Amino acid sequence: MSHFQRIGLLGSLDVPEVKESLHKLEAFLRAQGREVVYEEQAASLVDWPIDKVLPIEQFPGAIDLGIVVGGDGSMLSACRKMAACGVPLLGINRGRLGFLTDISPDEIEERVWPVLQGEYKQTRRFLLETTVTRNGTEIGTGTAVNDIVMHPGMSVRMMTFELYVDGEFVYSQRSDGLIVSTPTGSTAYALSAGGPLLFPELDAMVVVPLNPHTLSSRPIVLHGGAKIEIRVSARNELHPLITCDGHNDVGTEPGDVITIKKHDNDILLIHPKDNNFYGVCRSKLGWGSRLGVKKASD
Repeated sequence: MSHFQRIGLLGSLDVPEVKESLHKLEAFLRAQGREVVYEEQAASLVDWPIDKVLPIEQFPGAIDLGIVVGGDGSMLSACRKMAACGVPLLGINRGRLGFLTDISPDEIEERVWPVLQGEYKQTRRFLLETTVTRNGTEIGTGTAVNDIVMHPGMSVRMMTFELYVDGEFVYSQRSDGLIVSTPTGSTAYALSAGGPLLFPELDAMVVVPLNPHTLSSRPIVLHGGAKIEIRVSARNELHPLITCDGHNDVGTEPGDVITIKKHDNDILLIHPKDNNFYGVCRSKLGWGSRLGVKKASD
């Protein structure tokens, strides 16, 4: 029996390439006898008749698999919205890098078909959640798949803050900000800021300073259950912003406390069976490959 029968299609990029891949994907799925359900935003991108459209909140129980057409940003958005659904996600890459969207548009038939038959890998990724409090009152929250970033917005001046982990003081720092990243996000902004690559399924998070005003300040890898607390220094003259996956800015003031920890829900990503993290890094990051070198297991 086929593994996935009811397929939800998701997309948010309003570009011809996404529309083209949605059309190709829908035709392929229907030819394989699958039920196709469009998420509302994806449905708004197309100009052909659609049999079934549902809001994303109604996907649990209505679909077996969600397929996201777009770039990593589209996949991040889908992950945040569907974390509580328990529905696995597969990505068709119509963006640039495509760390999370594994399948290229010209490989839809040959690589989606094995997945539908149950031949795939899966990885479980955790999310982060943040809460900003002011004088003991919650003023903002957010959820992120990649990272939660404290940054100065348009200002070019440094900020001052204190970092605590599990209630223990770590350091006081002057810098352009701080990135708290999941393993999934270690290939994104955290990597650009000098952070390490984390294997996607590690139960860990990384804290990366942004241009710290000291050469001794380095990224720190923490266990996944750590509770991070950032206190905006009362001496700070800036009003730092807290951003989740590049969205949902929350403004802070001196004295505010930003708490970051693992979200209660995680997301299940589906990958073609030949997908592997090191191959993705070679492809996306331009790592060197050596012809004629056998695998360690050969």
